Amino acid sequence: MKYLMDANTYIQAKNQYYHMDVCPGFWDWLDKQYQAGNLASVLVVYDELKYFGDELSDWVKSRREQFLDIMDKETQEVFAEIAQYLMTKDFSPKNRDDFLAGADPWLIAKAKSMRAVVVSHESLVPEHSKKVKVPNVCKQFGVECIKTFKLLRLLEARLILDKH
Repeated sequence: MKYLMDANTYIQAKNQYYHMDVCPGFWDWLDKQYQAGNLASVLVVYDELKYFGDELSDWVKSRREQFLDIMDKETQEVFAEIAQYLMTKDFSPKNRDDFLAGADPWLIAKAKSMRAVVVSHESLVPEHSKKVKVPNVCKQFGVECIKTFKLLRLLEARLILDKH
């Protein structure tokens, strides 16, 4: 099973749970999971993260290969379906347009095209909500969406302190 990371999973890890200077094991684990073929993201997420001018953008820029291209036909077709779906629903136009302009619909489209799971820190909102959220769009398109902590358990992460 392949897991595709949302930008917020990297950002929240860096800002909250796994600061890069305090918990380098988490970032090493991400690299190992990519090398094992379990984990990636999409180039649009790369583009969002590389301009922050911080340690995360430096980390991302040295790992471009971990971010998948979205130009394949199937991903493009799924993106078009997602856009069409969002245009037919009663979402807030600004929220819908912001969602479509970002990486999220591409991440979901790529996940659907390759039968992957999306990893995001967003939460489901009620179906009648005016907000467009990753888990809701994933659910609509039959894509599983999980949080980082579930990913860590599924891939049996062990972030163990060095005894030195």
